[in-house]
Amino acid sequence: MSVVFALVDCNNFYVSCERLFKPDLRGRPVVVLSNNDGCIIARSNEAKKLGIGMGEPFFKKKAFLQQQGVQVFSSNYALYGDLSHRVMSILQQLEPEVEIYSIDEAFIRLPVQHDRTMTECALNLKERVGRCVGIPVSVGMGRTKTLAKIATSVAKEYPGYQGVFDLERCPDQEAVLATVKVNKVWGIGGRSTKKLNRQGVFTALDLKNSDGRRIRTVLGLPGLRAVMELRGESCIHLEQCPSARKSIVSSRSFRKPITSLQDLKEAVSSYISIAASKLRDQGLAAANLHVFLSTSRFRTDIPQFSGSRMITLPQATSCTPTLIKAGLRELTALYKPGYPYNKAGIMFTGLSHATMQQQNLFISAGDIRNKPLMEALDRINDYWGRDTLRYGSSGLAREWSMKQVWKSPAYTTSWTELPMVGTHQVKG
Repeated sequence: MSVVFALVDCNNFYVSCERLFKPDLRGRPVVVLSNNDGCIIARSNEAKKLGIGMGEPFFKKKAFLQQQGVQVFSSNYALYGDLSHRVMSILQQLEPEVEIYSIDEAFIRLPVQHDRTMTECALNLKERVGRCVGIPVSVGMGRTKTLAKIATSVAKEYPGYQGVFDLERCPDQEAVLATVKVNKVWGIGGRSTKKLNRQGVFTALDLKNSDGRRIRTVLGLPGLRAVMELRGESCIHLEQCPSARKSIVSSRSFRKPITSLQDLKEAVSSYISIAASKLRDQGLAAANLHVFLSTSRFRTDIPQFSGSRMITLPQATSCTPTLIKAGLRELTALYKPGYPYNKAGIMFTGLSHATMQQQNLFISAGDIRNKPLMEALDRINDYWGRDTLRYGSSGLAREWSMKQVWKSPAYTTSWTELPMVGTHQVKG
């Protein structure tokens, strides 16, 4: 049976999440900042019209944002992750074949039907997500995933399509492809764009009509795959089962440089706790633990240091106290006094399924004994919010934590931050 791909893309996702609990912000310019309130990473359409660029440093635009009445938010990843999960759950309830591509995008494979029915199907997806979650989405459809991404961009750009565009049923598909710059084609990056421009390829239509063998010579197999996808030949299949993770990273920049080993231990202990929770949530165990430290490479007025250490654990594990003990030992060996450290982090590699571990006869069974404790810890923190229970080595004051001056509450993941509804008695 012929199929068509649909890409469901949440509109201005981070901004939409913030607006969900502040409906008075609809129609007003809104931006969301990166970690430590450093750069602008999300903008509402109104903010884009003001000329606010993606990735602009916040300190340079602060006065302008205030002057224009732009609402500013710090990143609230707990909120964004939870709302993303809700959107994807709705899609999986409605369609059997769904690939979660990113936090705000999902591909769906649909059987080809009458064009009106296909459009109605997409409108139904859009309406259901909006009604059940409150996040606006756009839906683009095409014979391939690459064409579906292009169709979604059209659906977003032209309000007349009501957020849904079927490129397959478009009477002049080539005219649409001619308006798409080649660097906007899925899989074509900056260096590839320069190579294609030198070959006289500037738009998606140019790439579609190019000699596939010549493009393969210039860009290799990925370039040929892009050409075939633009011609309607599906080369990128739907992945319903996510590929196994190869690593888990947890790192942050500090709100201000720190020099104390104790502060660094608290930070690294906290990052290990977060990453270990992710290991258990995904049923994985880590064989290797990396610890890294660095000063700010943008500060030329301070001494510079950047280093890392790796340890191979006696046995792959997801047990938080075991990982913290190993991580702090490596941090102590890595630490050099006298440097103002700007960032620290950890990475787990050598990941494998926790239920398929080769046991070691010569080490303690402490991880096995700690399994009920880890399960209880995760249940409590899942229910009451992250860090409801945490290890003392992670610290209490946490002066090293990220700067998040404009962070909104965790409306959906913390009992203490639930939105409050007030009632007022009407006098008769």
